[in-house]
Amino acid sequence: MPIKESAKKALRQAKKHRVLNLARAKAVKDITKKIKKLALTNRDEAKKLMASAYQALDKAAKRGVIKKNTAARKKSRLMKLLNK
Repeated sequence: MPIKESAKKALRQAKKHRVLNLARAKAVKDITKKIKKLALTNRDEAKKLMASAYQALDKAAKRGVIKKNTAARKKSRLMKLLNK
């Protein structure tokens, strides 16, 4: 356990950031799964969800949950799947 006050504060912040980062990662994972599932049956509905997928990926990249190039790659592959 941390001894100094600054270390205690850093631990509190790390716990909060971890929760937020996990939520952002889960949002990305959920929306990509949903789009992949809809791409097989209902392409129009999947294309409507692309805006929210882009938003989730960009937010995750901005906050450092995933890297910028990873977000770009995921967006590219999702769009490629829909256009196929």
